[in-house]
Amino acid sequence: MPITLLVDLEETLLDTSAAGFLPTYYAALADHLCDLVPQELLLSALHSGIRRMRLSHDPSQTLQQAFDAEFFGRFPAHADGLRQRVDLFFRTIFPSLGRMARARPGAQDLIDWARSAGHQVALATEPLFPLPATMERVRSAGIDPASFAAVASYETFHFTKEHPAYFAEVLGRLGWPDGPVVMAGNDVDGELRQAETLGLTTFHVGPAGPGAAPAAGDLMRLREWIVSAEAGLQAPAFATKAAVLAMLQATPAILAGYLAGLSQAEWSGVKSAGDWALVELVCHLRDTEREVHAQQISTLVNSETPFVARPDAAVWAKQRPYRQEEGAAALKQFIAARTSAMERLSLLPDEVWTKPARHAIFGPSSFLEVIGFMAEHDRLHLRQAWRLLPARTTGTHRNDAKRV
Repeated sequence: MPITLLVDLEETLLDTSAAGFLPTYYAALADHLCDLVPQELLLSALHSGIRRMRLSHDPSQTLQQAFDAEFFGRFPAHADGLRQRVDLFFRTIFPSLGRMARARPGAQDLIDWARSAGHQVALATEPLFPLPATMERVRSAGIDPASFAAVASYETFHFTKEHPAYFAEVLGRLGWPDGPVVMAGNDVDGELRQAETLGLTTFHVGPAGPGAAPAAGDLMRLREWIVSAEAGLQAPAFATKAAVLAMLQATPAILAGYLAGLSQAEWSGVKSAGDWALVELVCHLRDTEREVHAQQISTLVNSETPFVARPDAAVWAKQRPYRQEEGAAALKQFIAARTSAMERLSLLPDEVWTKPARHAIFGPSSFLEVIGFMAEHDRLHLRQAWRLLPARTTGTHRNDAKRV
């Protein structure tokens, strides 16, 4: 059975010491910019910008936007000059840092084998760098960036690996593939734990031992493990409170990534008879969030024996003038409605999530299951949006490999 394999970069495919690379990177960047701003101020702003990215969970703001607001916002008088010099740094100096990394044994072989076996491989690296810098890191290890179906970068991502929504965003930006998903990485307490929170199967690229994932070993062992375990791997259930919340949080971010830069014709065009236009899809999600999901949440919270109605919102695309709306505005309104719902859901105590309910379509249910239906509704329409997107927006970077 084909699987989706998400693979980390640092200390997984690349053999490098993050403790050595990051200080060298910080020092090189500060030295490159020191004629504009003193090094100690630059380093403080750089660390603050990275911290801002790690803490960000705003689906309307990419990690690059979060970093830029913090880093360049500290130096308004030099912002334009700093931007130009940072771009120059990544083009001319950052590539020289590649000497600090090399491919781990079997890295390219693993990826080549996985693709030849019909598996989809994505580079699920921490998206703290620009895409060209990440591509340079990949090339410096002798790995072909085109090997990956997608590569995470801070230009397009909204969450870091501190959040399980990161992994939901990866899957969403791959079109929400069916089947098993495996996350392979070296950080047991960080990335692998968050991937497991979403419901993904994990493999620890490192020695087995206390605290390690049940499956562990080097990249050759990862390949052997996939072959032996493949028949028994299950698709993620996405059935826990944490998984459902991560999916709901990621949906606006995924849509924002899908739809960035569309022309009006691309928003309102249809691929074939019977298809929705993308603007209709986003308006449907917005109105469902406002008029259906918001009411369902209120009923579930406020009623002792909640009965959850489910009107047929699919007909609204025919009944309402969605194609006359402005797509970007509708997306912004959906994000606002979902953000409001997430704020409400995140404050509810655990005992509310086990409350029994009765659903108009599915019968006896629970608070958690009904909220899970909302997440599954998201996933259905994200797959639909992925299919409707113009080919140029489904992942191909104009200068390099695919990205998510």
